[in-house]
Amino acid sequence: MTIPVEPTPLRPRTLGADTSAQVPPPTDARRREIRRVVLSSYLGSTIEYYDFLLYATSAAIVFAPVFFSDLSPVAGTIASLGTFAAGYLARPLGGAIFGHFGDKYGRKSMLLVSMSVMGAASFLIGLVPPATAVGSWAAIILVLLRVLQGIAIGGEWGGATLMSLEHVGGRGRGFAAAFTNAGAPTGSLLGTLALALVALLPEDDFLAWGWRIPFLLSAVLLAVGLFVRSRVSESPVFREALERSATQASGVRAAAPIVSILRRPRNLILVAGGCMASVAIQIMFATFAIGHATKSGVARSDVLLGFALCQFVAIFALLGFARLSDRVGRRPVMLAGLGVFAVAIFPVLALLSSGSALLVTLAFVLGFSLVQSATFGPMAAYIAEQFGTSARYTGASLGYQAATLLGAGFTPVILVSLQAAANGSTTLVGLYMIGLAVVSAVFIALSKESKDRNLDTYEH
Repeated sequence: MTIPVEPTPLRPRTLGADTSAQVPPPTDARRREIRRVVLSSYLGSTIEYYDFLLYATSAAIVFAPVFFSDLSPVAGTIASLGTFAAGYLARPLGGAIFGHFGDKYGRKSMLLVSMSVMGAASFLIGLVPPATAVGSWAAIILVLLRVLQGIAIGGEWGGATLMSLEHVGGRGRGFAAAFTNAGAPTGSLLGTLALALVALLPEDDFLAWGWRIPFLLSAVLLAVGLFVRSRVSESPVFREALERSATQASGVRAAAPIVSILRRPRNLILVAGGCMASVAIQIMFATFAIGHATKSGVARSDVLLGFALCQFVAIFALLGFARLSDRVGRRPVMLAGLGVFAVAIFPVLALLSSGSALLVTLAFVLGFSLVQSATFGPMAAYIAEQFGTSARYTGASLGYQAATLLGAGFTPVILVSLQAAANGSTTLVGLYMIGLAVVSAVFIALSKESKDRNLDTYEH
């Protein structure tokens, strides 16, 4: 992994100016530390998204017969995806909580807490008894654990992104920050492969206990993640900001980070609206596309393996688009991705409906690995660069989690409902996704390009 790096100098800069020429070359020790931080963010995000997106895929193909067996198949699927939405409702709360303490006391400690909460909740999901054993309590417990997942990932994304972004500081920071987003397809890949393997079991065994195995493996991943994350240093940009705040005149009390963000919410609104479609596309493929392809006649294990392949390709595609955004800007790359998606959505839906495992895999690779990655790769830097250091954890977390709530929280339920209303046709599904892409493009166009913006400005 080669990452262009610049240490962040401990001196003030002017917001918006590119001062890369003033920065001395990094030492070997500094390069090693930056690589360790980026690897930590990548592994931590991988583990968190393994847990979070494993739930998404399970909600599409498992939870309806296990926890909502007394409902019709369509109603059971909608109810199952409704529990999935509970995690997205909780994510802004997690962003506010972890963002506040992360801006006050540091990024590293909050990341350790968020990972612990996520790992514990996912492990416990694997132990929830079915509805046949405890009735409606099964769904209630499932929702509560899903809420804990949402709170945890609400704090994870912002902190992991900032650790990479603020350690690199200058050129190449979009590429470095994108390793946090690369954890999403990596985690989803691992979760999908785990589900695909247990899906080879006989149907009764898979629904009775097989699906639980990937959730129980979260305990092993949690131990590995905590070990790696505990060995990295705190963000130098945050340490400098903390030193500056300590020199303020006595009696001067800074506003809480969330208050600072909400007093001037323009950037928060722009990034939430601008990134809404990207996360909607992501979750459309992780839930609706998998379920639709399965119902169209492709074996569940073949669909999951096709989705796993597209996740593998997406890891490298989004990193490539992030590096491109370091050269040409975040906005052009993200806008191009949304434009191509709007053109490609109906051909992709036709491939998903084909009943062919090969064509379904092609749909995943084209629609997710390539198009969605163009919007998702630059996103981490695009969001974080809109906020000053004193409220960056809070602003980035709230911005991203608001985008996920708007774009992904209810998208699976909406898409299944639109398809049911159209008697199985995907026309309304395609139109809805095009509408989201257009709205996000408008918000991105209204925002300012940020690839050359300095990170050590203290105020939001």
